Amino acid sequence: MSFDGGVLVDRAALARTRAELGADFARILGYFREDGLKSLDAIEAASRDQDATALVLPAHTLKGEASQFGASPLAALAEKLETLARECVESHAKPTAGVPDVLALRPLFNATLAYLEREAQPPLVRRPGGFGRRIG
Repeated sequence: MSFDGGVLVDRAALARTRAELGADFARILGYFREDGLKSLDAIEAASRDQDATALVLPAHTLKGEASQFGASPLAALAEKLETLARECVESHAKPTAGVPDVLALRPLFNATLAYLEREAQPPLVRRPGGFGRRIG
């Protein structure tokens, strides 16, 4: 799955989150990484086990955390899985229809996380001059 930064993450939403979190942005992003990986593992396990009940909470968690960072495609895919899982719980069905979405989730999460981590890096400061040039 391939996205450019403008599609993968809503830049305006990300800017709002960065402004709200300030210096805590990198720390909260670390929590997103850890929690996201746990959610992915749980979603994949629930899908393998065809356990709709076990799919609901990690999909819901991932949806909310992705939304916080403006990661709309990731949040939408997690929401799709959460909705499917809730419908399956109510109808006592297995969430087999969600397998393609589960397979797409980890690559999307990885791409989203890589983008967010690049955005969390402080901007490079160019010094006057350059390689092999004297200043002054």
